[in-house]
Amino acid sequence: MIGIRRGIYRISGGEWQLGTLITPYGGELVNLVDESEALADKARRLPSLHISDRAMFDLELLATGGFSPLDRFMSKADLESVIGDRRLADGTLWPMPITLPVDDAPRLDSEVALRDARNNLLGVMRVEEAYEWDRDAMAAGVFGTRDEAHPLVAEMRGWGRHNISGELRALGLPKYPDFAELRLTPARTRAALEGRGAANVVAFQTRNPLHRAHEELTKRAMERLDATLLLHPVVGLTRPGDVDHYTRVRTYKALVENHYDGARALLALLPLAMRLAGPREALWHALIRRNFGANHIIIGRDHASPGVDSRGKPFYDPFEAQEVVQGAAGETGVGAATFSEMVYVPSEKRYMETTELAAGVETLSISGTQARRDYLNAGRRLPEWFTRAEVADILGEAYPPRFRQGVCLWFTGLSGAGKTTTVDALASALMEHGRRVSVLDGDVVRTNLSKGLGFSKEDRDANVLRIAFVASEIARHGGVALCAAISPYRETRERIRRMFPRDQFAEVFVDTPLSVCESRDVKGMYAKARAGEITGFTGIDDPYEEPLDAEIALDTVANDVGANVGALVGYLKAEGFLR
Repeated sequence: MIGIRRGIYRISGGEWQLGTLITPYGGELVNLVDESEALADKARRLPSLHISDRAMFDLELLATGGFSPLDRFMSKADLESVIGDRRLADGTLWPMPITLPVDDAPRLDSEVALRDARNNLLGVMRVEEAYEWDRDAMAAGVFGTRDEAHPLVAEMRGWGRHNISGELRALGLPKYPDFAELRLTPARTRAALEGRGAANVVAFQTRNPLHRAHEELTKRAMERLDATLLLHPVVGLTRPGDVDHYTRVRTYKALVENHYDGARALLALLPLAMRLAGPREALWHALIRRNFGANHIIIGRDHASPGVDSRGKPFYDPFEAQEVVQGAAGETGVGAATFSEMVYVPSEKRYMETTELAAGVETLSISGTQARRDYLNAGRRLPEWFTRAEVADILGEAYPPRFRQGVCLWFTGLSGAGKTTTVDALASALMEHGRRVSVLDGDVVRTNLSKGLGFSKEDRDANVLRIAFVASEIARHGGVALCAAISPYRETRERIRRMFPRDQFAEVFVDTPLSVCESRDVKGMYAKARAGEITGFTGIDDPYEEPLDAEIALDTVANDVGANVGALVGYLKAEGFLR
């Protein structure tokens, strides 16, 4: 045990109550004075700070002891130590920054009420420190790269330039209407694990559906370690494009109820915002699971991987995470349960590790990409050797064939490039193919959704991000969203891209020269901009940043509308979005 540090909630009988607590490192929670009513009344009169979903999940785990020994968002000294040494400033092992970034820091020694996106009051912070932070240093130190193909490196570009830290007093946990019986705090999880008869507890971290290979390795870990299984899936923020947590949790419940010994397996949900930091993240996951009562964690190949970089190479060595967690086991108290790749051996009719196989033995395996592309997107049922029938049914319901899935085509280009003309023609062509289509035009949205916005960079960004939000909802529900907006800034378009699953978004660059756009200008806007009658006009005195990696580029000079629509229809057919 490391020394006692100050915490947030008061805990009684394994459940949190409003007030304050002290948290030993990975230990139990000690009751202090309950001052919640006075605090709540005070919070209503304080200035509010609306925090992101990522910060909300972090706050919840700070509050419940999931991030013990942390009791607050990190100070500058802790942050710099964690980036450089994977330790807090006092020497405690902790590999992951937990910070609260803001655009404008409140004054020191002031108090702010922390609220979520729906304005629910979560707690109060006394601002004891505000400091600027270095995005590049964070990216290089924590993620080992500045490549924005890494989702968190890209996301950090939109975070506030200051971090704030100080004493936290909480007034409530985030309210989730789903799977309430599975949302167990660390204290409740430890209590549920006690008395199950096994010598150890082995945790399984997952952000994907569980298939037969995962089932086999978890059962092997339970047998090897004489352990209870803590099936502990992440239901906070995971990798963009992952299967939604509602679908995943349904599969976990089906498996635990039908294919595990209920006395030796506990399903509990973890409201964690992942960082996809590979080996660092694996060590972090081990520390978190210790707080939930585990003394082993299954670390597989490519644990917490963000995928590949902009050159197509993996960000991290696939087995480094296993080495890092096992190397720190003496300090963390959490051992790494490691396995080589699991494959199905038809001749044996069972799963085996590749290290167990003789040379030349026939094996079968299906990657996650293949499962989506060759089975779910094609309307084919996943085979029984790969996944349980219950899981196949749930995934088949949640993921219809590709030609019934949603997609967004984002048309960007100068005013007068031909975006609207192309989109209107494409919409008709797609409806001929039986798709449901919604057209979101930048000018129309300004009239109906963004009335009052001007043409500053901030207002332009606000307009296109509103379009993207609506488009993401359309695509999420199986529709085709065709968006036509100048959207001149590359960074903003990258933010838009991240609002969609990676295979359900395409940027369409309508590549029309400025001179041609001016010649098409029936409203005379370019002429007014040239004459100085209007300012901030894209392409004249405000920049248009051309896409660097658009999925599609259209030439509206050499090709007519019909040819460009034909090319777009061909693209959508090739991607499976049309029959």
